Amino acid sequence: MAKEYKDLHALLQQDREACRFYDSLPDYVQDSIRQRAESVRSVESLRDYAENLTREDE
Repeated sequence: MAKEYKDLHALLQQDREACRFYDSLPDYVQDSIRQRAESVRSVESLRDYAENLTREDE
């Protein structure tokens, strides 16, 4: 099971992989994710949310 954090901010502070992935995302995706920071609690949820946001662009 994936490690869960309090929120996006805790995830990014404590998980380097998540931080690198987040930093690689376009600004508009980062903004959307930040708006739901309390719902993003794992690397998997971060990746899923980013994938859903970028899929809408296709």
